[in-house]
Amino acid sequence: MAEYLNTDDLLKLLLSIVCGGAIGFEREYKNKSAGFRTIILICMGSTVFSLISHHTNDDRIASTVVTGIGFIGAGVIFKDELWLKGLTTSAVIWVSAAIGMLIGMGHNLMGVITTICALIVLSIFNYGEKLIDRVHHRKQFSILFVGNDLQNLHELEQYMKMRGLSSKRMHVSKREAGAFVVIDVFGNKNSILNLNEYMVGLPQIASFQVAY
Repeated sequence: MAEYLNTDDLLKLLLSIVCGGAIGFEREYKNKSAGFRTIILICMGSTVFSLISHHTNDDRIASTVVTGIGFIGAGVIFKDELWLKGLTTSAVIWVSAAIGMLIGMGHNLMGVITTICALIVLSIFNYGEKLIDRVHHRKQFSILFVGNDLQNLHELEQYMKMRGLSSKRMHVSKREAGAFVVIDVFGNKNSILNLNEYMVGLPQIASFQVAY
């Protein structure tokens, strides 16, 4: 083991901790599932595996990092009633592992540049994403109304219009339990979330679900 321990490797390990810590701090500040310690360990672990791969001349070790990180990234993605969450955190885990591998393979400057670019995307571009969400978001609702009177659908569409949402009917059919409607809704993300809460309290809606 002594032959594998040198100053250059220790500096690479330290740099991976710094880069991982910078990204992890941003994630921790935003209360994400993969926070400060997690991102540091992912970045550091990727560096260690890359160093082992380099010292043993076994490229298979480094290639398994990509596979392993894929499983970790998939584990932080989940769905709730309206949104698919964890995609950004999963991508951060993937990029952090790439940064660790870059450093482990001796591309220190590229690792630092990638870290800075990741922080720019996570911090500055976040405002652009919020702006897009305010302007435009899309969800598809499948709604089963009580009875086959489409007046209930007309009233719901009027409510959406009042809330600044636009809608498009994709399917309307008559069923024994009542009218079944599939409708696309476009608009502000929070307004769509409020629509979901509003529909829960409507007695004329037997059930509904949201397509992802």
